[in-house]
Amino acid sequence: MAEAGDLRERTRRAVRAELAAAAMDLFASRGFDATTVDEIAAAVGLSKRSFFRYFTSKEDVVLGNLEETGRALAERVRARPVGEPAWPALRAGFDLIVAHHDGDPERTLTLLRMLHDTPSLRARHLEKQSRWQAVLAPHLVGRPAADGGVVDEIAARAVAAAALACLDAAEDAWIGAEGRAPVAGLLDRVMTAVHPFS
Repeated sequence: MAEAGDLRERTRRAVRAELAAAAMDLFASRGFDATTVDEIAAAVGLSKRSFFRYFTSKEDVVLGNLEETGRALAERVRARPVGEPAWPALRAGFDLIVAHHDGDPERTLTLLRMLHDTPSLRARHLEKQSRWQAVLAPHLVGRPAADGGVVDEIAARAVAAAALACLDAAEDAWIGAEGRAPVAGLLDRVMTAVHPFS
């Protein structure tokens, strides 16, 4: 019984991945707004109705994995040494994002351009930032702070928000450089600039 459930889940993940890949190809060639759900579904031989078994909307295709990424990022920060200050712990956690960018820069550049150029996606992206802040902050509480004290709950949310703003700034610069500048270097640059105020 468990094996059948595992097989169904693997099949579901495979179909979701196939739909997402087809959607990204269509978005890259035609633009997000010009691409329809019907076209995405047809690209993999499914109906529009079947598409909605896997995604709630076109936006969900682009942003659906961000919740999972946020949890993985929070887990990375939680796993950092207990005595490590909050800011370096966040920077180390962001290596997860850097690896994603480096692993498939062309697709990531396409995605980030869509996030910045499509109002509905931009709004959802900002919601994601708020959720990421909420899951990161608890793993910063009690860590050494820049002023020599320890990070409390209020400061943890502020530090997480500042770090995420740095990530956004680095990604904006990376888009501006057409993906040719190392995103890790851009992230280090902006986080170092902000560090004295974190």
